[in-house]
Amino acid sequence: MTSPAPISPQNLDGQHHDAVENAIELKDVEGLSQGRIVVRRFLRHRGAMVAAFVLTAVVLLAYTSIGVGPLPGWWKYQPNDLSPIANAGGAPTLSFSGGLSIGEHPLGQDNVGRDVFALVMRGTQTSLLVMFIVGILSSAIGIAVGAVAGYFRGRLDNVIMRFTDMIITIPVIMIGAILGRWVGGATPVLLAIALSMVTWTTMARLVRGEFLALREREFVDAARVAGASDVRIMFKHILPNAIGVMIVNATLLMASAILLETALSYLGFGISFPNTSLGTLINDYQSAFATRPWLFWWPGLFIVTIALCINFLGDGLRDAFDPRQRRIPTRRALARADRRAAKARPATATV
Repeated sequence: MTSPAPISPQNLDGQHHDAVENAIELKDVEGLSQGRIVVRRFLRHRGAMVAAFVLTAVVLLAYTSIGVGPLPGWWKYQPNDLSPIANAGGAPTLSFSGGLSIGEHPLGQDNVGRDVFALVMRGTQTSLLVMFIVGILSSAIGIAVGAVAGYFRGRLDNVIMRFTDMIITIPVIMIGAILGRWVGGATPVLLAIALSMVTWTTMARLVRGEFLALREREFVDAARVAGASDVRIMFKHILPNAIGVMIVNATLLMASAILLETALSYLGFGISFPNTSLGTLINDYQSAFATRPWLFWWPGLFIVTIALCINFLGDGLRDAFDPRQRRIPTRRALARADRRAAKARPATATV
């Protein structure tokens, strides 16, 4: 018979701090619903908050500067307005020497006198539109397909998953190029719908896995015994319990959508004239990279900014929905918890 391992002061100290951390975390969420706990965790994610602020600023800048449809914006130039070249070669008029000076064309002009800021804002509007449509539509398709496959299983599951595997094996960029060439000359909405037809597969596989696990839980059996229909069980009982995985994957879909649209437009298979996007601007001005790099830099900067913001938001949502993620308390919080525990501990008589 082996004797138990001796308990060292270090082990006791570690166990004490783990208990203190758990107590702090439980105290922090005491009396809150699951939804409020998720919101609180998300709001405490600094990267996600910074990304949300930057993405909101980009959206507001793009849609308020040059306006949307009949609504005018506050910027004095439109994407197709021609004006005299202000600086040699259309260089940006933005200057920091002797103080900040914006000038007439802060981001520069192209070779015919169009304002680069207005062009980039129009391209940002288009890329954001494609990104949001692809994220919403492909998520809806993936959720519906994955829910049906995971809940009903059997032969239907095999047929749906084999079709999904067939689409996965074909490179998305090749399918997107074919669909982009087919509808790319039309409107960005049609291109977004076409891209949604090939980007739903990851969502479908994730949702199927969640439904396969959740359909065996006790609350599903209770709903089935109570006479609930399959549709009600799927979308009323199982779906809310898998919402975390869906939201996180939807953000990743949006990030990949803007990169896919950029790649297709850069290759000439995406959005084309008279419409424009950030990828189209990079494609149009790639030959000017060495002589007039500002025509290439600004669209690329907005693409990287939007993609990074979406990824950081996805990280924040993943951490917020994951119950295994714990917030590490600060030393001050640990010290306060120790003092409270010392006061609550009954005083012992000393001999």
